[in-house]
Amino acid sequence: MSGAGFHVHGPHEHELEHAAQGAHDGAHGAAGGMVNQIAMFTAVIATVGAIFGYMGGATQANASLFKNNAAIKKTEASNQWNYFQSKSTKQSLAEVSRDLSPEDRKATYQGKIDRYEKEKKEIEVEARRLEAQSLDWDERSEAQMHQHHRWAQATTVLQVSIALAAIAILTRKKWLEYAMFGVAAGGVVIGALAMFHI
Repeated sequence: MSGAGFHVHGPHEHELEHAAQGAHDGAHGAAGGMVNQIAMFTAVIATVGAIFGYMGGATQANASLFKNNAAIKKTEASNQWNYFQSKSTKQSLAEVSRDLSPEDRKATYQGKIDRYEKEKKEIEVEARRLEAQSLDWDERSEAQMHQHHRWAQATTVLQVSIALAAIAILTRKKWLEYAMFGVAAGGVVIGALAMFHI
């Protein structure tokens, strides 16, 4: 903005002038290149970290859902075992009644005993099936939690890499830049382990 010989530079114009001067100054240009390289790298790593964070949240939600399904199946199995127990009690009462009844009534009670025995077998099969499903959901939940921890580890390592990038820019230390690359590579490796369920 100019008026009567007075000129005020905006921040953008100031940075453009600074960059133009830096292009002529070799040392400043090298430092600017380092800053640009780290800035670009940080943007990429932040994007990868965001994806890892999303995957970590998704696996944690799946683990909770699977654990809930396991609890539901365990409750259904418990209900079946209670039903099995009630049939066993009825069968025991029918056996006592059969043993204490006159001969002409024993066949009636024996029919009930046979029916209860058949029903108990069917109930037991269903209860064991539900228990197996509960165990399967528990195992799937544990696998998702393991994967969630891997995603969380990868995200944390990438965040450390971004922090190193900020320190490298501020201090202009080349070894910090190398450390940033190394830590980021470690984060990507941990993310790959999560992806392959390792």
